[in-house]
Amino acid sequence: MDRRKELKLQYKQMKPEMGVIIIRSELDNKCYLEGTQNIKGTINSAKFKLEAGIHPNRELQRAWKEQGEKNFLIQVLENLEYEEDESKTDYSEELALLEMVWTEKLAKNNMEFYQK
Repeated sequence: MDRRKELKLQYKQMKPEMGVIIIRSELDNKCYLEGTQNIKGTINSAKFKLEAGIHPNRELQRAWKEQGEKNFLIQVLENLEYEEDESKTDYSEELALLEMVWTEKLAKNNMEFYQK
């Protein structure tokens, strides 16, 4: 097999990291949570949309514009591991549950949320 085909096959077999990310304002006590099956892609997409002024969460977008990028922290709260059984491909329920758990944890610490 030539190198190009080998690399293509490796790419198709890669599994992106999945889990819950947070976009948090460091000026006030507000954040935005999102469960995702592709952490890196979601972070890149969120940054692009916020910088372009087209993020679907209007409240977060307005705060980003007013406070500036330097006052926001984007990080991974928790990764969700793939199951041993590789036949499962949809982890949306598990991610929704994980996002709910983090919402409760953060709410107990008096964190406010940008409305979805």
